[in-house]
Amino acid sequence: MLIADETGFLKKGEHSVGVKRQRTGTAGRIENSQVGVFLCYASAKGAALVDGELYLSEEWAADGERRRVAAVPEEAEFVTKPELARRMIERASQAGAPCSWVAADEVYGNNNNNRLRHWLEQRRPG
Repeated sequence: MLIADETGFLKKGEHSVGVKRQRTGTAGRIENSQVGVFLCYASAKGAALVDGELYLSEEWAADGERRRVAAVPEEAEFVTKPELARRMIERASQAGAPCSWVAADEVYGNNNNNRLRHWLEQRRPG
């Protein structure tokens, strides 16, 4: 089973890449934080973190000067959290990770007309 989820990293300043005031389960409210999307592989033998990406909000993606100062590569762009999860699931699949199930919370299953769920249904991981 692959499990996609996110976590927030609370931050005091505003210079860390991707940091902004946003809702994070880590604090249980809106706080200054970075958000990372992660992919875990779980089986009867245990679980392991297999991939992760830093979420870059639309604000950060559009702010060229802020990106330059923080050394964010020019090719980095705004990508939704479900799209980050999809990319990681695809990489795990290409690496040969056997998978019969994918689990995630509502952020990943209720986006843009359930795009991630439809993609998973079309390719039937496993």
